[in-house]
Amino acid sequence: MTRYQNLLIIYYSGTGNAKRVSEWIGAKATEERIHAIIVPFWKFLKEPLPDLTGNTLIGFCSATHGFNLPHSFLKLIFRFRAFPGSDVFIINTRAGMKISKLFIPGLSGLAQILPAMVLWLKGYHVRAMRPVDLPSNWISLHPGLKKEVVESMVVRWKSKIDKLSGDLFKRKSSYWTALVTLPVDILLLPIAIGYELIGRYIIAKSFFATDKCNDCHLCLKACPTKSIILKDQRPFWKLTCESCMHCMNFCPQRAIETNHNILIPFLWILPVFVNPWIASQIVNLTSQFVPDLLSLSPWISMTLKWVVMIILFTATYFVIHYLMHFRFLRKLMRWTTLTQFRFWRRYRIP
Repeated sequence: MTRYQNLLIIYYSGTGNAKRVSEWIGAKATEERIHAIIVPFWKFLKEPLPDLTGNTLIGFCSATHGFNLPHSFLKLIFRFRAFPGSDVFIINTRAGMKISKLFIPGLSGLAQILPAMVLWLKGYHVRAMRPVDLPSNWISLHPGLKKEVVESMVVRWKSKIDKLSGDLFKRKSSYWTALVTLPVDILLLPIAIGYELIGRYIIAKSFFATDKCNDCHLCLKACPTKSIILKDQRPFWKLTCESCMHCMNFCPQRAIETNHNILIPFLWILPVFVNPWIASQIVNLTSQFVPDLLSLSPWISMTLKWVVMIILFTATYFVIHYLMHFRFLRKLMRWTTLTQFRFWRRYRIP
């Protein structure tokens, strides 16, 4: 059996789950005297490829966003050409939960099967596909888990990753966990596609900074995708935001909130009432000039619904961002969001 000389892990992490898993595997590699390089995806894209000689095992470790890998991490995998023919493994950290003593697994969707297929078509040997159920960090939807729950989940998965690392370095394949949930993951395909086409843009336009912001600009500096900029001297989230929750969970002032009073109405009112009406009006108006358009109206109408939703949501976000100059409205925005309550815990891996 040919021994690996090198381990290269590229990770995408918002609150530390994928980063910590990568470090656990890297530590086991060092024990086995394998040269380990652990690098975040944004640094891998900017810096020259490491000079590695000998057999290299490549790992892609990422958080799961909308039952898929983050868009920017997927782009890296689609463009990846380094060390052709090498063995690779894929790990996705997903929203694990715990009820009493029962550990509840998350769901992967496309986060395993899509990158595996892409890498296999490129000629890489997919050695392992492993979902990891570390605590959910999606603070926009629920409070962070309690400290003791988080610690118990971390300890549990540390031992599992140690075993997986040993199997990887012995060139043992590990697919069964990903394959067992494959039927459910396939059912999540429409949601994964919907999140990729529209959901991530909506979430990106749900963040705002309250009066607690002290202009430390830590969120701007630490954003993995550089999606936070200053606009009118206030943090502004661009459409490239991956909603990784790094800014919200690491803000030392707890100044970053999710705009639930806008997010919830837009997720329900726009798709059900506003978008269909606007789309039908556009189709009817345009069909006067293009008669054949009505035969395609179901498909065109569906596309227009999503386009209209992105435009309206983005326009609303610009208006809200401007109105945040007024102190009363800033306070109103803060009072009507769930994330401002003290019980709405933030999360970062211990």
